[in-house]
Amino acid sequence: MLSQINELLSTIDDLVWGVPLMVVILATGVFLTARVNILQVSKLPLALKYMFKNEDDGHGEVTSFGALCTALSATIGTGNIVGVATAIVAGGPGALFWMWIAAFFGMATKYAEGLLAVKYRIVGDDGHVLGGPFYYIERGMGKNWKWLAMIFAFFGVCVGLFGIGTFTQINGISSAVNNFFDPENAYIAFSLFERSYSISVVIAGIIVTLCVALVILGGLKRIANVSQVIVPFMAVIYIVLCLSLIICNISAVPEALVTIVKGAFNPKAVTGGVVGSMFMAMQKGVARGIFSNEAGLGSAPIAAAAAQTKEPVRQGLVTMTGTFIDTIVICTLTGLSIVITGSWNIGLEGVAVTSRAFEVAIPFLPSNAASFILMLCLVFFAFTTILGWDYYSERCLEYMTNGNLTAVKVYRWIYIIAVFIGPYMTVSAVWTIADIFNGLMAFPNLIALLFLNGIIAKETKDYFERKRNKLI
Repeated sequence: MLSQINELLSTIDDLVWGVPLMVVILATGVFLTARVNILQVSKLPLALKYMFKNEDDGHGEVTSFGALCTALSATIGTGNIVGVATAIVAGGPGALFWMWIAAFFGMATKYAEGLLAVKYRIVGDDGHVLGGPFYYIERGMGKNWKWLAMIFAFFGVCVGLFGIGTFTQINGISSAVNNFFDPENAYIAFSLFERSYSISVVIAGIIVTLCVALVILGGLKRIANVSQVIVPFMAVIYIVLCLSLIICNISAVPEALVTIVKGAFNPKAVTGGVVGSMFMAMQKGVARGIFSNEAGLGSAPIAAAAAQTKEPVRQGLVTMTGTFIDTIVICTLTGLSIVITGSWNIGLEGVAVTSRAFEVAIPFLPSNAASFILMLCLVFFAFTTILGWDYYSERCLEYMTNGNLTAVKVYRWIYIIAVFIGPYMTVSAVWTIADIFNGLMAFPNLIALLFLNGIIAKETKDYFERKRNKLI
């Protein structure tokens, strides 16, 4: 019976995260790119400037940079390290090219999400902000569409509590710690359901749970404050590590870039037949790109709505930089490191692919030191993802309960409990269910983006006309 349930869930998961969803997300990005006149290229320098320059008289709970870091805390994670490796192993080096394509059009989608989040948010007298897809669906599309907003909010709560925010992240953290400190499982703490757990897993689980509790019980401002420190710090460390590898092997970069582009259209030419088709490279690259930067899923605008700003377009530009940083910068560095070293085609999987690249290609760094740094990056990236998804799911629950903050406080404790038991959750159905809910979030959000494309185009045109006339 259990095997039949798992098989059914896997079938549903394949349908949700199959070609139709990827096509819809990409098509929405292409359409929005046309509506905003390829803004992700022409206005990227301005967006990067706005990312660090906060508005003095804006309304909201956190700075624009704080809102961006909250969003990045949920997107920069295992997908940037493990997801890229998985895509390249399965689809060949060409998968990285298709990740770039997904990110390029995804920037327009993220811009639209951030714009609508600020335009249709609600700001209370106490400065408390609530916004995101559920509000731009209800307020932008009309009250008759509230059912669609409720569906999005429901999926958002489920994603945060049942998987992406809790089980998968804490499981990833405990596994990374265990693989480094006790890979042979020589020090067993206890056994449960015919599985043994190392002391390193137990200690890692307890420490992370306590840290999560200390942060999320303090609310959004504490989450944003922690994210503003950890996200840039760990991102810089990881970027420096990747750049060190690339600089040490700079002569191999041109060939790696040629391999990536050639592999995007003719994988067999660079894989020797290991990877079968251009479709496989495209599917894996686009899927991992979407999973990594979450463009179109509707999560980032929940954080963007809390930004201290009075200009929807300005926050849309800041939100757009999240996809640029996540995929164009960090995923590219990971992918180049893997392709340069050839660690993708020697039979390794997951984080072992990235770890191998760092171990063999940075001559001035001992292999165990490279593995330790990579483990730290994984731990902190996953930790901030836990924080980011708590915030997202809290806001979804707040919308569903008409602002019942008691329900939100109770939910926080349930979330903490889920993090605590996460290292010991091994039922595959749990991961599959979480994956399904994550994909289902996209459909209500994409409907809203397409429905409100006229508002997006009008707001964009109006803002830049005012800026040209020096009215802002």
